[in-house]
Amino acid sequence: MPTSPPTVQTEFSGLLTPDQLRAFSDAHRTVRQYLPDPVPADHLDALLHAAQRAPTDATAQMYSFLQLSDPQLRAEVAELTANPHFATAPLSFVICMDVHRLNLFLEHHGYQRGEWPGVAVHFGIGDAVLAGQSMLLAAELLGYMGCWIGGVLSNLEALVELLALPEGVLPFAGLTIGKSAETPARRPRIARGLVLHQNRYREPEAGELDGMQADMAAITARGDWAQTLARYFAKGGGMELREVGLQKMLERQGLTPRPQATPPTADLSSEVGA
Repeated sequence: MPTSPPTVQTEFSGLLTPDQLRAFSDAHRTVRQYLPDPVPADHLDALLHAAQRAPTDATAQMYSFLQLSDPQLRAEVAELTANPHFATAPLSFVICMDVHRLNLFLEHHGYQRGEWPGVAVHFGIGDAVLAGQSMLLAAELLGYMGCWIGGVLSNLEALVELLALPEGVLPFAGLTIGKSAETPARRPRIARGLVLHQNRYREPEAGELDGMQADMAAITARGDWAQTLARYFAKGGGMELREVGLQKMLERQGLTPRPQATPPTADLSSEVGA
């Protein structure tokens, strides 16, 4: 006689309605100006708990958070990244992908480290993003706001040296958190049909590309989102400069391919996620 599967018991039973979830999502803002109020220790512990409960590939937890608590160090990171809120936010972190700790763990238990730098970047960045976003989401649930900071790439080599990051560790982003001292407007998003694809990738049509420009016009001074993005991503934009520094540091941190005599083989049919 078939039996029913056991009921999973959890300590948390509160649920939001779809409308409440939409309202919470719409309340999200990126904040760079914070009140000086410190984050209580139990709140910080809860945020770190949330970060560590994030999903991670194969249970490996390939990320590290560097909390910046020294005022001088905070000021130096703020200057290197051109993001002054690193120095003024109640909580400031540099979030890194980290395969160094994983390699040390394997070697300590008698295993030779493998050569998988591309996979390291793929899953290490993924783990770092999941953990960081889990922390930010938890912070917003507690009434704080925050800011992801991509400026860690602006002076990446100097930042790696300042933070004494070993091989296998690379900054992905900064994250600042605190009580908001500003009221920024809600930023729009492009149409859902451009980011949600059914079964196979669908190329956007010309009219949809025009729609993107119209949908995002409100966040720009001249109503030209393409021009705003071009300063970062087009030929001669800032990302080309960041690319040079990133490629250099990927090689320095052991995150670029090395020649191999024979192609490796492995059975990952039982890979575990968490």
